[in-house]
Amino acid sequence: MKTAAIIGGGVIGGGWAARFLLNGWNVRVFDPDPDAEAKLAPVLMQARRALPSLTDVALPDEGTLSFHNEMSDAVGDATWIQESVPERLDVKHKVLAAVQASCPADAIIGSSTSGFKPSELQDGATRPEQIMVCHPFNPVYLMPLVEVVPSPATDFALVEKAENILRSLGHYPLRVRKEIDAHIADRFLEAVWREALWLVKDGVATTEEIDEAIRMGFGIRWAQMGLFDTYRTAGGEAGMRHFMAQFGPALQWPWTKLMDVPEFTDELVELIAGQSDAQSGHMTIPAMLKARDDNLVGMMRALKANDWGAGAVMNAHDATLRAGTVLDAHVDDLENVSEPLLTVRRAVPLDWTDYNGHMNEARYLQAFGDATDRFMAMIGCDADYIATGGSYFTAETHIRHIDEALAGTMIEVRTQVLVGAGKKLHLFHQMFDGATLLATGEHFLLHVSLETRRPTDPSAQILAALGRVAAAHSALPLPSGAGRAVGQRP
Repeated sequence: MKTAAIIGGGVIGGGWAARFLLNGWNVRVFDPDPDAEAKLAPVLMQARRALPSLTDVALPDEGTLSFHNEMSDAVGDATWIQESVPERLDVKHKVLAAVQASCPADAIIGSSTSGFKPSELQDGATRPEQIMVCHPFNPVYLMPLVEVVPSPATDFALVEKAENILRSLGHYPLRVRKEIDAHIADRFLEAVWREALWLVKDGVATTEEIDEAIRMGFGIRWAQMGLFDTYRTAGGEAGMRHFMAQFGPALQWPWTKLMDVPEFTDELVELIAGQSDAQSGHMTIPAMLKARDDNLVGMMRALKANDWGAGAVMNAHDATLRAGTVLDAHVDDLENVSEPLLTVRRAVPLDWTDYNGHMNEARYLQAFGDATDRFMAMIGCDADYIATGGSYFTAETHIRHIDEALAGTMIEVRTQVLVGAGKKLHLFHQMFDGATLLATGEHFLLHVSLETRRPTDPSAQILAALGRVAAAHSALPLPSGAGRAVGQRP
């Protein structure tokens, strides 16, 4: 088990703790706040509800979470140490000195700082090469981006190790080429924040109207295309050159007040706070956080379906989670195929549930369809084979709903071959929550030529792999419910 030490258990530190913990790391938290454990609990609850919804493969078993009163106990043999203390350089220097006094010399020390440069953090450090900025975005347990900022003094082999670990957690590490105050993303946020403050102060817009301008407009585009690709498409077929020729002169117009900050008077603070209360004060903060996580999961899963942006990062994380397991194996790699084969193991995501909180009917079909696809890949009918012109087409499906599956339920689908010979493939899937049978799905498929769209025999390699499993499964009893008509029950 790998160990991560989290120094500072607030919102950001708590998010880091959740991300590591739910990816199978042991997590040790050091925070002098006597209420640190109680404050971290709701963050972990939110993460346990939301993060499994991003993956189409089960996350590893959770690591062990512990809280420590001594810094040395937390960092003693940690692989990764994440500092998330308040944004005061003197405090960070003191904490980093204490960390380095007790941690391994080859441990990664990342700072969550949103503003300080790594060279500032390294000033006076015993081993400056250990320290780098790893700046995440809230909620850390869902948002992929982590800005990785080394200084010339940082050990670049350690930077690469850190980036590989971040990828294994489902993060997208963005290495910043040159250290700069506030890194990359927060410089954009600061610019938008300044302009928004002026718009409110000058009475041009309320906080709600500004948020709607973002939510209903460019915010959606930015989520999947970013800034430059958005403008490239705005240029039409001529692309970015046309866009810049058309809109470049606007940069000379006196629109922005980005270099001028409004004074933070009591009147301005009350104006903005009052408008913010009017805008969303009808919701509690926990309710807003729940809605935020649900919306993030939904948007990121949509991007996942297109293997785009943050969704591509999630797909890569899924591949990491599958690697080396039966969910990534060919049947030839399995010594024993005499029992129904595990074809799906995952949590029910938030967007698979209906108004009753249950997994809806269409998602049972998707889960069993995923199980059929996995079995096809296990016998060699994978994407490469399908590209040669052959595949299995589903001719009949029968699903029985036996018990409830709710959001977050860890489901496993086990697949038995009833018939596997020639063109025919008859599968029986059973979906379990632990030992509880939730549903069954029966699929009858025919192997088809994609050129003629008519049934044809699969390749000899597929027939051999399928025949091995079919022969082994022929000794199994016919599962209860196989071949039943609609409405028939035991």
